[in-house]
Formats: sequence, C-alpha cells, structure tokens
Amino acid sequence: MENNEKRPPMKKFDIKTIKRIFSYMKQKHKWTLALVLFCIIANTAANIASSLFLETLVDNYITPLIGVENPVYTELIKAVGIMASFYLIGVVTIFIYTRVMVNISQSTLKTIRDEMFSKMQRLPIKYFDTHTHGDIMSHYTNDTDTLEQMIAQSLPQLIASAITIVGVFIAMVVTNIFLTLVVMVSLFIMLSITKQVAGKSGKYFIKQQQAIGKVNGYIEEMINGQKVVKVFCYEDKAKEEFDKINGELFEAMNQAHKFANILMPILVALGNVQYALVAIVGGILAINGIGNITTGLIIAFLQLSKTFTRPIGQISQQLNSVVMALAGAKRIFELMDEEPEQDNGYVTLVNAKYENGVLTETRERTGIWAWKHPHHDGTLEYKEVKGNIELLDVDFAYEEGKTVLHDISIYAKPGQKIAFVGATGARKNYYNKSIKSFL
Repeated sequence: MENNEKRPPMKKFDIKTIKRIFSYMKQKHKWTLALVLFCIIANTAANIASSLFLETLVDNYITPLIGVENPVYTELIKAVGIMASFYLIGVVTIFIYTRVMVNISQSTLKTIRDEMFSKMQRLPIKYFDTHTHGDIMSHYTNDTDTLEQMIAQSLPQLIASAITIVGVFIAMVVTNIFLTLVVMVSLFIMLSITKQVAGKSGKYFIKQQQAIGKVNGYIEEMINGQKVVKVFCYEDKAKEEFDKINGELFEAMNQAHKFANILMPILVALGNVQYALVAIVGGILAINGIGNITTGLIIAFLQLSKTFTRPIGQISQQLNSVVMALAGAKRIFELMDEEPEQDNGYVTLVNAKYENGVLTETRERTGIWAWKHPHHDGTLEYKEVKGNIELLDVDFAYEEGKTVLHDISIYAKPGQKIAFVGATGARKNYYNKSIKSFL
C-alpha cells in the first residue's frame, strides 16, 4: 500500500549525509583512501607537467631543427621520452585509484547493506505496513546502486577535477597572465550556465529516487495481491493508480535527464570557443611582441586551457549523480535511523520438557513450549503453551491517538486461524499479521 508520509525536502548537498557516508568508508579503508588521494594528486601533477613541457619541447627541441639540412634528433627523442614518462605516470596512477575505489565502494556498500538488513529485523510490524515492500526493496537496489556509482566514480572524479582546476590555474597564471584572463572570462560564463542547468536537474533527480521507490512499491503490492484484484474486479482502478504514479516517475526522470543531457554539449561548445579565443589572442600578442609569447608557449597554454575547462564539464555531470546518490543515501539512513521495536515484556517463550511431572526449560527442540515468568523472589514459573488464545477488549491504532479498532474480542482454539476479511485495499494486512503472530 502507498506510503503517504511526507518527507521534508532535502538540500542539494546534505552535509550530514556526506559525513555519514565518509564515516563508513573510513571504517576499513583509511589508508587506502590516503593512497587514492596521493594517486589523484600525482595524476594531476603529471598532466600539468606534460602540458607545461610542451613549451620546452616546441621551443627548445622542435623549432631549432626546422630548416636544418642534417638535423640531429637525439635530444628531441630524449625530450619525447620525458613527455612519455609523464603520460605513463598519469596512466598508472589513474589505474590504481580507480581500481582501489571499486574495492572501497563495494566494501562500503556491503557494510551498509548488512547494517540495514540487521536493523530491518528489529523494526516493528507497523513500519512494514506503512512502507510498501517494493519501496523497502528499492533501498537495497536503486538507492545502493546510485550510492555505489557515487563512491566508485563520481567522488574520485570530483576530487580529481577540483585538484586539476586549482593546479592548472596556478600553472596558467605563472605561464601568462593575459591569456589566463581570457580563460577566466570563459570560465565565468560556463559556471553561470552550469549553476542554472545543474540546479534544475538536481531537484528532479531527488524526485526521481522517491518516485522509483513509489512505483516499485505499488508494483510489488499489485503482484502479490493479483488474485484479490481479479476477484474484486479491481483491474481498472489498479491501472488508473499505476498510470498516475508512473506518470510522476516519467515527469521526474524526463526533466532530470533533459537538463543533465543538454549541459555537456553546451560546455563543450563553450570550451571550443575559449580554445579559439586563446589561440587568437595568443597569436596577436606574439605578433606584437607583448608578454614574450612564443609558439611553444601558445601550444602549451592551449593544452592547459583544455585541461582547465574539461573538469568543469565533468564536475557538472558528476554533481547530478552525487545529488541522486545523496537522495538514495538519505532514504537508506532514514530506514537505519528508525526506532527499533522495544521488548518491554517480562515473559519469555522457551523450549520445555517434563521431568518427573515437572515442566522445566531445555535447549532441545521438544515440541513443547512454555512461558517463563520470573517472580520477585528470584524463582521461575513455567506455564505450558496450549494454544488457546483470548484477546479481550483490544484496541488497535497505527498511530497513537488514532484508534482504528476498538473493543475487539477474539477467541482461538489450537489449530484455528483467524483473520480479518474485507474488500481489497481496506488495510487488513497489519491486523492479519498481528493475529497470526499470536497464533
């Protein structure tokens, strides 16, 4: 049945949820996370070094060989070898940290699923009646899938992009301040567009996660109750309700991916415009002798500018995945934070057997059950369970203060099964579970 509980709107970046995710990651992977950070920094440094070395390669090793009758390529080959070593470092480091992050993400999700399942065993029946089974299943499937993608891909990509942006910006300022200003103007335009588009898509990604759980819950309920649906001719009503919630999912997914998919082409186009502007401005400055700009410097700066703008697009793409994953993580942690069922009883059901006509407790499965009742004086009393059940003047409520059953009396003899019977959709499931638990 549908969960009508209203959840408070989630902020795009719930810091509390992010910290909680990191706490799970650090439980077993504190040093491997340090290794990942080191590899990301090393990869960024190698990329920046390769871009900067282009200036030296062109001006000191390629240009002097132009027009020479018998050029000697020894030094050029050595320089190319240095360039290749930078790229090799980049390949090795990115392989290491992506491989390690896969292991971290799977291990973290295993811990979360184990805790979530353990907590679910201690929740009251009320929770499972007010939350559809499909929605609960969605915590283990859709929500954990988005969280896995964030930990394994989005998170390291965001960190790598942020470090790259800072490192490349410093390199560009050191290389040439005039060309850096051209890149900064383009960056301002990119960030303005990213903020507008990503903000709209992020809102719908959150709605998408909630709608997926809702659809899964309704489908699971209809499949389990298909016989009842047929008997009471509920098909049209069921289809009408499904069309409604499926339409909500369509709207959320359509809007989310519409804004997310148009962002990258826009940023790529702006990046190409920026690339052309840097080349034009660099050429003009070199022709006029401003800033001591050489051909090698222009080539190196063009590479730096592409390295600088590429992470901007990557961040904008990954932000949507992060927002969606945080929405899923919040749903998971809501389940894990539910109040467990408190056992305030003082009577325990135990295996029992008769010894010399006296009922005593045993660890063996004898087929005889007894209620163990401790007295104030420390003695124990055992009373055999016969199966005669009497519920007298029982009140029932889903929520305190909202009684739905009042003064109900039920008598059951051993072997009898008693359940509430009524039209489909009348919320009898909880009552039946409660009665069966007594029987």
